Amino acid sequence: MQFAATYAPGVFDTRTKLMGRQSAGVGFLRAALKARPERIYCYAAHRGLAQTFADDVTAITATPPELRFIGWDAPGRLAEAGLLYRADPGIQSDAWNRRQHGQARGWSLCGVTHSLSSLNAMTAVASIVRAPLYPWDAVICTSTVARDVYRHVIEAEMESLRDAVGATRFTLPQLPMIPLGVHPEDFAFTADERAAARVAVGLGPDDVAVLFAGRLTFHGKAHPLPMFLGLEAAAQASPHPVHLLLFGQYAHAAVGDAFAREAARFAPSVRLVHLDGAKGGNQGIAWAAADIFTSLSDNIQETFGLTPVEAMAAGLPVVVSDWNGYKDTVRDGVDGFRVPTLAPPAGCGIDLIDRHESSLDDYDRFIGNVAQLTAVDVGAAAEAYRRLVLSPALRRRMGDAGRRRVRDTFDWTLVFRRYEALWEELAERRRADPAVPGEGSRIGRPDRPDPFSLYRSFPSALAAGGTRLRLRPGLVLADALERRALASVSFATAGVPAESTLGDVLVHLSEDWTTVGALAAALPGLRHAALVRAVLWLAKVGVVDASGGRLPAAWSEASD
Repeated sequence: MQFAATYAPGVFDTRTKLMGRQSAGVGFLRAALKARPERIYCYAAHRGLAQTFADDVTAITATPPELRFIGWDAPGRLAEAGLLYRADPGIQSDAWNRRQHGQARGWSLCGVTHSLSSLNAMTAVASIVRAPLYPWDAVICTSTVARDVYRHVIEAEMESLRDAVGATRFTLPQLPMIPLGVHPEDFAFTADERAAARVAVGLGPDDVAVLFAGRLTFHGKAHPLPMFLGLEAAAQASPHPVHLLLFGQYAHAAVGDAFAREAARFAPSVRLVHLDGAKGGNQGIAWAAADIFTSLSDNIQETFGLTPVEAMAAGLPVVVSDWNGYKDTVRDGVDGFRVPTLAPPAGCGIDLIDRHESSLDDYDRFIGNVAQLTAVDVGAAAEAYRRLVLSPALRRRMGDAGRRRVRDTFDWTLVFRRYEALWEELAERRRADPAVPGEGSRIGRPDRPDPFSLYRSFPSALAAGGTRLRLRPGLVLADALERRALASVSFATAGVPAESTLGDVLVHLSEDWTTVGALAAALPGLRHAALVRAVLWLAKVGVVDASGGRLPAAWSEASD
């Protein structure tokens, strides 16, 4: 087994931030390495990033697979890998690159959903309809709701195109549903480790600790008020102290102060403990010390929700909202309780998306506005907390059920096997599917054209085979290289021709006139585009005369 993976900082590591997306990326890479692939191609902007990826791989396993580098400027080489995986859903841009290289069946593309609530994310989903994607490509939807969002936007885009231009033919990628996973061994704690963690956060033997792990914000994960109100009701009914452990990071101190004030106001019977997510060791303490996990998410930015699965891996019963991917992961009444939610029907939020589109509200305020109108049943939350707080036996039973569910369904080792099965299916489709309309097209992305095509009316003329040119008297390769090194030139690393190309061209130029066509015939091994670019750059810096020996006609009629 081999594949290519798009790599950039923060995709498969948690060095820059610790959020669900980064945790999922690290988990995926660990699972992929456990599967012992023969080869992984690192598809990255430059070799330095590929080396960082290699360092991450060797930190995970002592027996790494063969690692190869493919630069973003050489996507045609992805045919060697057969499949490009990227840890986000943005495969449409890669599809256009693939078409540019005329290899519709050269390799498959596979992405995976994360947040689908930003304007860019929604635009990206809609653009799938127009992108050259095929049945041998896929966007993995991590939950039922993620796939629902994809289908909604895609179907709306297709309907829009039918209405606007009468479009009838659409070729789409696969939308399989495969969940994210966890590595259960990361959440296995001994009795001594649990006891030490409880001492570290000041818990007594019979105290009950409820853990929330994730973004500590009002707008971006779960508004805390239903949690505070529900836990206060449970604490009032409990003979033992109830503690709320908040593991994560506040965006800034004012948010932390607001959490503390509102917890004191609405959950005065509950002791609040903040475990800073940026402090090493706190993650393990949080999972090991807790008795119950909770996440009453009310936010559209999340489509899966990894923390309840992590909680089940740790053997904790969970109290979550009946919302997003939690509906797929947590079995209500078995692994914990799913608290009912209520949201407005379609037609009640057009003004909110319009304000965001018009930049009256930024992204954080947009999702916060939507969340304010999503009701989590406070009474049901209180009852769920009460049952678990009062019953150690129920906590054990639900915790054990959750641990088994993770072992049987969400262990990354099992999840990655589903990735492998999908990739095998995509490879077979690429090999055996009948011809798909448009797969042989070379039409590029309409809004990303070759600049020399789009702006072809800007210059006086376009270089062609008959364009006459010669070396300016007294100038040689050294003059060209000196000008190539100028600060005003050297910044344009992608536009300035390579030294070797300049040398090849100048060897065949003299002070006698020749043509671009004749030069091309003398250099059959040099790509035509590279030749033309080299000639025009040499003309730009005054080493070559490409005027053909004539001034513009109007100039002959002008006098001093």
